[in-house]
Amino acid sequence: MNNQIFRFSHGEARRRAAAYCMIAPDGSIAEFKDASRSLDQNAKFHALCSDVAKSGAKWMGKTRTAQQWKVLFVSGHAIVTGTEADVVPGLEGEFINIRESTAAMSKKRGSGLIEYVLAWCAGNDVKIEWSDDD
Repeated sequence: MNNQIFRFSHGEARRRAAAYCMIAPDGSIAEFKDASRSLDQNAKFHALCSDVAKSGAKWMGKTRTAQQWKVLFVSGHAIVTGTEADVVPGLEGEFINIRESTAAMSKKRGSGLIEYVLAWCAGNDVKIEWSDDD
């Protein structure tokens, strides 16, 4: 039997999922999870990181690249939301943050991350170019 994914967006999808549960082979596993963050959320988050980098904002006295801001924002968001953060010595003795993947975030966490970046920008007087009317 093939893997099945049901998106619960209407009653018929729920009925099909319930029917599938009744015929699934013994040992099958059903998993319910929040929907993954959207491509629009991903695009907005990366645009915000790019805008912060282009703004000349500094962290620890230095301007940072969009990728560095991404790491800083994901790590900061994890701390303020009570998600585990793990800073470990790297392979060459450097310290690294083992952080959650933005690709694996739910829509809710993706929205929270974007709100966190916008709040950080507002609190640090960083002007961003991204349109907020999407």
